[in-house]
Amino acid sequence: MKPTTVTHLRQWKQEQRKFASLTAYDASFAKLFEEQGVKVLLVGDSLGMTLQGHDSTLPVTVADVAYHTRAVRRGAPACLLLADMPFMSYATPSLACTNAAELMQAGANMVKLEGGSWLCETVKMLTERAVPVCGHLGLTPQSVNVFGGYKVQGRDELAAKQLLEDAKNLELAGMQLLVLECVPSELARKITEELTIPVIGIGAGNATDGQILVMHDAFGITGGHTPKFAKNFLAQSGDIRSAVQQYMQDVEQGIYPAEEHSFN
Repeated sequence: MKPTTVTHLRQWKQEQRKFASLTAYDASFAKLFEEQGVKVLLVGDSLGMTLQGHDSTLPVTVADVAYHTRAVRRGAPACLLLADMPFMSYATPSLACTNAAELMQAGANMVKLEGGSWLCETVKMLTERAVPVCGHLGLTPQSVNVFGGYKVQGRDELAAKQLLEDAKNLELAGMQLLVLECVPSELARKITEELTIPVIGIGAGNATDGQILVMHDAFGITGGHTPKFAKNFLAQSGDIRSAVQQYMQDVEQGIYPAEEHSFN
């Protein structure tokens, strides 16, 4: 199978072809996802909650993400593989370079950083050193203590303007992909239209170029609170492979996320 690259994602954006992506943490699920046609996978620091049982992503280490990245890469050799940079692993540009190198050497094609324009210097330094960067704006889970919980971002005019400005600044700095989490649908649409790079949404409506879900949310096995944007595809499909196919189909056709999974 031909490897998926960020060039393919850019082409899909130009063709207005939506794509579905998932988190993955081990070789078995990664292999299953790739076999069903999922082209983009993320080793998310969500593993701190889904696998390790923490109440946030903050305890996750670079070593944790690197371990799971190696496993996912072995299971899905052709997928475009993103790896999260954990909490405080990119506090300075030099620290970001050191830790990004470990994740790239573990098999990632791109690293994902949470934050706005303050990251521009870091993004520029990483891309100049052959490390592609995916940004993450909106609800950034590593900032849960700053936000005072997991809350929708960009609802007022000033905050929305800042998110759009951050997105543009990061793109100029070299960011090649953006994840928008828990922002109003219309704001996500505007950001997607104004950026030339692909935008992946999670709780950001269906106007983004792609969607991502934590695999546990897609299969209805998340413990505790279920996010509004989540949908249990396993419940309607009966088996995991069919659930993945249904998820991909619904994203590609613009059926998911529906209004009930979005924020206004």
